[in-house]
Amino acid sequence: MLQPVILCGGSGTRLWPLSRQLYPKQFLPLIGDQTLLQATIDRLEGLDCAPPIIVCHEDHRFIAAEQLRQQNRQHNGIILEPCPRNTAPAICLAALRALDIDPGATLLILPADHYMSSSENFIKAVTCSLDTAAGDKLISFGILPGHPATGFGYIKAVRKPSAETPQPISQFIEKPDSETAKKLIASGEFLWNSGIFIFHAQVFLNELKALHNEIYTSCLNAWKNHTCDMDFIRPTPDDFATCPADSIDYAVMEKTNQAMVIAMDPGWSDLGSWSSLLDLLPKNDDGNVLIGDTIALNSCNNYVHAEHKLVATLGVDDLVIVDTKDALLVAHRNEVEKIKTLVDMLKQQQRSETIHHREVYRPWGKYDAMDKGPRFQVKRITIKPKAKLSVQMHHHRAEHWVVVSGTAKVIIDDVERLVCENESIYIPIGAVHSLENPGKIAIELIEIQSGAYLGEDDIVRFDDLYGRC
Repeated sequence: MLQPVILCGGSGTRLWPLSRQLYPKQFLPLIGDQTLLQATIDRLEGLDCAPPIIVCHEDHRFIAAEQLRQQNRQHNGIILEPCPRNTAPAICLAALRALDIDPGATLLILPADHYMSSSENFIKAVTCSLDTAAGDKLISFGILPGHPATGFGYIKAVRKPSAETPQPISQFIEKPDSETAKKLIASGEFLWNSGIFIFHAQVFLNELKALHNEIYTSCLNAWKNHTCDMDFIRPTPDDFATCPADSIDYAVMEKTNQAMVIAMDPGWSDLGSWSSLLDLLPKNDDGNVLIGDTIALNSCNNYVHAEHKLVATLGVDDLVIVDTKDALLVAHRNEVEKIKTLVDMLKQQQRSETIHHREVYRPWGKYDAMDKGPRFQVKRITIKPKAKLSVQMHHHRAEHWVVVSGTAKVIIDDVERLVCENESIYIPIGAVHSLENPGKIAIELIEIQSGAYLGEDDIVRFDDLYGRC
């Protein structure tokens, strides 16, 4: 059985302010209507394979599950990493899960945040690798390079790179400087390291045990005691926390004598920066990519993303402008690789804009923090049909709810009431309450919070459908 494994880790820092810690780039529709995760799953349609195993962080579990639900896609489990530990531990957990399903599983490892314009070339490369992967080889997919990129690792095969047959790997080179990258490209012997792999699950575990036993042992212990709830598989946090953080390249591929590479040219991009999006997306006659409510006059070669207001440019070139509800980025195209440094500065200032958007998604729906001042906060809340918020109370704030559309079922201190459109209800400080949508259409309501402390951690949950505490 070919078992796809989709790795959904990473924060996509260089695509801030769209990509944030709690809603990173793999869950965003950066090209077209599908998110990158959804496009990765669709890419599997031409293969005879099992439903994918998803590996993601605990914080992203409901986003991943909801995006699979939107596609009506089955899966073989959503494994939740208690803490980020890079790709080698994530793949180890997935391999252990795959062997529980099928002792003969062959893993196809796919990052969730890549773009490919040609699924056919990708499928051809996978198909050409299957026989070799069925043995004891660990195969990396190398991308035929289009320019001397400095943001990727490079792979050299023993013989000329082939798109038909995997070749033994003779050399790995980490992200080179510009001059070195030009020499690698000029040689015609090197491929970009895509982070896509195929190998037998047990072969990978054997190599990991031999080459980095500490990762293997920590993951094995965490897996032995894992728990399940709903769609989610939870390795034990204490055991997983002891695991070293390391990539599959460092932990295994650069050390094993079983590594091979196959070349492919699927129109690949890791979408690592705003500049890469500018290269991929359709442009107008002035070379601009304009998304949302925008107007550009005497402006060329810009990327402008407007989410909630008109963004107008006049007489500017080579800029990246990204406007969200709570942050605006204006950067020169040649400087976008330094956005990570900018985000690090914001983190040092403990700015919430690096963590989440003003609009925050929850398993029951979403809320938009519209306004905030001393002792008050206003949110617009959307609750999906048949969804329910936790039974909870607050020590420091009272709440007023005004229903704009739909019908809400509200319970306050064991007293139940239906609140319909244009009606409101008051929840005092300390009252145990719940909010549910019993209907078939979404509820839209305005919540006005007032009190001495309005933080999200002022919630005592007594019962929650989604396992939160």
